[in-house]
Amino acid sequence: MLHITLRQLQIFEQVARHRSVSRAAETLHLTQPAVSMQMKQLERQLGLPLTEQVGKRLFLTDAGNELAEHARRILAQVADVESAMNQLRGLERGLLRLAVVSTANYVAPRLLASYSEQNPGVHISLQVGNREMVLAALADNRTDLAITGQPPEESDVVAQRFMDNPLVVIAPPNHPLGRSQRVPLARLREEVLLVREVGSGTRAAMERFFAERGIVFRAGSELGTNEAIKQAVQAGLGLGVISAQTIELELETGRLVVLPVEGFPIVRHWYLVHRRQKRLSPAAQAFRAHLLSAAAQKALAYHPPRAGGGRRR
Repeated sequence: MLHITLRQLQIFEQVARHRSVSRAAETLHLTQPAVSMQMKQLERQLGLPLTEQVGKRLFLTDAGNELAEHARRILAQVADVESAMNQLRGLERGLLRLAVVSTANYVAPRLLASYSEQNPGVHISLQVGNREMVLAALADNRTDLAITGQPPEESDVVAQRFMDNPLVVIAPPNHPLGRSQRVPLARLREEVLLVREVGSGTRAAMERFFAERGIVFRAGSELGTNEAIKQAVQAGLGLGVISAQTIELELETGRLVVLPVEGFPIVRHWYLVHRRQKRLSPAAQAFRAHLLSAAAQKALAYHPPRAGGGRRR
């Protein structure tokens, strides 16, 4: 008889997901030796190797791939049990699992702060990643709700729009185009545009926008976070296309300007997403109601920055 613990399955599932012991350790807030020890114990119990190292890359063996599928299903069922128990407890000791794309992390904290004031007994687990990571967490039942700018097209999810998310072109304040009243879109062919990583919703929207207008842009560095984009633009490495909600401080302090580019802002929206068949806990239901109520009351309305400078007063 196998004596595999849920903790071992959780650790192995993260190793399998990231194909990395160090990334799994970081995600689980464990040390690498602790993760390696659990992996070795699991392999001894099974009598089969689960991973193999080829050069610097980690691969799953056939046994590893098989166990990864079972681990995901088992952990999803455990999450459903936890959700059912939380539903019986109500909001006094609930758990809210929320996954948000990195750009939405500029919006989520104030939403969570007001929610926590109303529901102090609820523990919040917040995951932040790019669009692919967030939708994977939703599909694998590792989160109750997700906030993303582009909901999946699958029919088994419910997506509710709650806030605008405009994308703008940013430049350092000394950039020649910063003095322009209007910048033709074709003019951007002459500029280097810094881009987010593959899998980012911002990058997908940017590439779609230019492709639809027949504009081929010069892609510069590929950067993994909005903060990296902002820092690179300030350093003069190129222009950036970024959510206006991520640059409020930089506009106020004059470290960045918004260029009045033809066709911008690209109007996108934030969506709250959950699986259609997911039995939401009271904590998740309360957060959804809280967010949609704030949106209905225009409490989440966004006032876009004025091109070339700070916010409207």
